[in-house]
Amino acid sequence: MNRDILTVIQENADTFSKGQKKIANFILESYDKAAFMTASSLGRKVGVSESTVVRFASELGYEGYPDMQRSLQKMIRNRLTTVQRIEVTNDRLGSQDLLSMVLQSDMEKIRVTLEELDRESFNQVVDAIVAARKIYIIGVRSSATIASFLYFYFNLIFENVVLVSANTASEIFESLLRVGEEDVVIGVSFPRYSSRTVQAMSFARDRGAATVAITDNEASPLVPISRYSLMARSDMASFVDSLVAPLSLVNALLVAVSQRKNDDLSRTFRTLEDIWEEYGVYEKVQE
Repeated sequence: MNRDILTVIQENADTFSKGQKKIANFILESYDKAAFMTASSLGRKVGVSESTVVRFASELGYEGYPDMQRSLQKMIRNRLTTVQRIEVTNDRLGSQDLLSMVLQSDMEKIRVTLEELDRESFNQVVDAIVAARKIYIIGVRSSATIASFLYFYFNLIFENVVLVSANTASEIFESLLRVGEEDVVIGVSFPRYSSRTVQAMSFARDRGAATVAITDNEASPLVPISRYSLMARSDMASFVDSLVAPLSLVNALLVAVSQRKNDDLSRTFRTLEDIWEEYGVYEKVQE
């Protein structure tokens, strides 16, 4: 189901039983909390049985309660304010071991990303990057970290890489002024999705460039405007975006591209090693 779950609930409100109306009202008023409740805890909260909650999800057209819960979670990723994110995370954490929970969650995101990643799309992206006349990379706010990491290493591999400046809307279009059909534009964006990244990708697509989205799921606004999409699971840990899986995906992309450019890369790094040695770029550690 691709429709907004809140809209579906509102459209079917007249058909709900008394118990289902309690569930519906709670979700409509507190969807940020409902998205992370189990069926039993949601039932206890509104005063109905767990089976009533499960039937409610089925009658909305979902395969089960977990399917409805995933729909809620996808919807709220881009809706929650920073304050709401902190409140939701505090409710989820409770008195649990914070360090273990966060690290275990990050490991789970990498595992799921590995299972779900489309290998064919990944290989097509590698092909497009290696063949590109010019490579543009854009990512703002927390995604700027991933974009900068990708740019740092691509800049060592290729001579034709641009990190798109996105301080203002005008700078985006100025950076992409000459983008064309032989170019690749990589957009990195995770909830809450950046409107500037979406605008840049739309601009590049309209000019025929091969657009590559690095994002979290099919509901991302980058997906419809991208020729290729690479999905990596992300999550929120309080107000902090968990981008461990996206960074791991970018690492894999860098390794795959570097293998294709192996001979050129070896020559480049031989030259760089001489420069680094001459100018003392790195500290020499005494063993």
